[in-house]
Amino acid sequence: MPPRPNIWLIMTDQQRADTIGALGNPVIQTPTLDRLCAEGTAFTSAYCASPVCVASRCSLVLGEYPHQTGCTANTPMPLERRSMMERLQEAGYQTHGVGKMHFSPRPRFLWGFESRDYSEEGASGDDDFVRYLAQQGYGHIVAPHGERSEYYYIPQPSQLPAERHHTAWCADRSIQFLQSRDRSRPFFLWTSFIKPHPPFENPVPWNRLYRAVEMPLPFVPPDYQELWTYWTRFQNRYKYRDQGVDWNLIRTMRAAYYGAISFIDYQVGRVLAELERQGVLDQTLILFTSDHGEMLGDYHAYGKRSMLDPAVRVPLVVRFPDRFPAGRRVEAPVSLIDLLPTILAAAGISEELPPHGLDLAVAADGDQRRRSGVLAQFSHRERGLYLWCTEEFKYIYSAADQKEWLLFRRPGLPEDRNLAGNPAFEGTLRAMRSELITLLREDGYTEPLDGDHWRTYERLPIVPTTPDAAQLFQDLRSVADRFPPGYRPRVNP
Repeated sequence: MPPRPNIWLIMTDQQRADTIGALGNPVIQTPTLDRLCAEGTAFTSAYCASPVCVASRCSLVLGEYPHQTGCTANTPMPLERRSMMERLQEAGYQTHGVGKMHFSPRPRFLWGFESRDYSEEGASGDDDFVRYLAQQGYGHIVAPHGERSEYYYIPQPSQLPAERHHTAWCADRSIQFLQSRDRSRPFFLWTSFIKPHPPFENPVPWNRLYRAVEMPLPFVPPDYQELWTYWTRFQNRYKYRDQGVDWNLIRTMRAAYYGAISFIDYQVGRVLAELERQGVLDQTLILFTSDHGEMLGDYHAYGKRSMLDPAVRVPLVVRFPDRFPAGRRVEAPVSLIDLLPTILAAAGISEELPPHGLDLAVAADGDQRRRSGVLAQFSHRERGLYLWCTEEFKYIYSAADQKEWLLFRRPGLPEDRNLAGNPAFEGTLRAMRSELITLLREDGYTEPLDGDHWRTYERLPIVPTTPDAAQLFQDLRSVADRFPPGYRPRVNP
């Protein structure tokens, strides 16, 4: 039996699928990811199981769709369930996590990691990265990942130098683990970056790698609001993006977003070089992905919580010469729930697996016979949003809107028209709806269903009409006590 491979899972946060140079983006500079694409297999139709952080990560770790895990939004995970890391640890792997994991409601929970370098967006004194900053003389920084609330989508320079930035810290800690690891065991390392998740905050010189003038404008089709759901309107409001369009600001925003990705790319390259230095690169299964995407002004929308490709489609590149051909591109839809069976198969772990996942090595060989599509879900109370995606079409249902969408899937072209209601596609719409409802019902998930149809709920107001209502405050720490006498903020969330 060949020795078990090492495993390195690299995850970014809120990175769109169309942000890799080798996969067709002519502006972004990603030499490390380009190399992984050349030496591995790129899955160009990879979808997260839920377009929000917690639910997506929960599905990845358990290998199940949100309706199976019970985590369908940024809500508590079922941490009593057996995780991917626990399976690997039980099989003899040394398991280590670096960076953002979002293990709600117990953020420091190990869940199968032997050790963790703990860091989350809600930075506090209990955060390993915050403690590191204090040791380096940066304890005065209130928002080490950037200012949020009204500044959430305002590009901003980092208050930290590049070598102290969280993106660099993730690479530093990953390299330190690789250098100090137990060489008698294979390792599982999960390196999890917080960026390019907003705020779009980069250190010098990465904040100047791209300039607004070179950035392409967002994709905004003529009938863009026809593709909005309740959640699009809600997000635009609470993220301060629904009261006008400033094209220069949007291009600057996109430049900052690209800068964060290129900085991550550079740091991934540093860790990759350490694997080469140790002579274990080809004995390491490397998987690069993100938990969900970002609308980034496409359709005049921002954030996630959408089943349109900018929010729900993610990058996924796998390098492992023994199982994944170099330079291959796979167009068939795959899901982040496929990472668990892929990792366990590569590790030679034979045990019962969740029913819907697929070993990506099988998909890379063109065998998708086990399933006809992939599912994504975001549900908050009765405001469920569902996706069923096949090679040709996407079916979307929004319970809050009581509305369906049917979209063409055309590689290289954005989604621009809703085909639901077009008589020529009535049969396709009905079949796609039936496939999704049947899968949910067979899994025992009947909450959003009424027999063979969707359950109807009381229609919700879109957003409050008052323009400043329902806006979001995410200040991490109060600064009210830092002002001199005579100055006091009137609003102090």
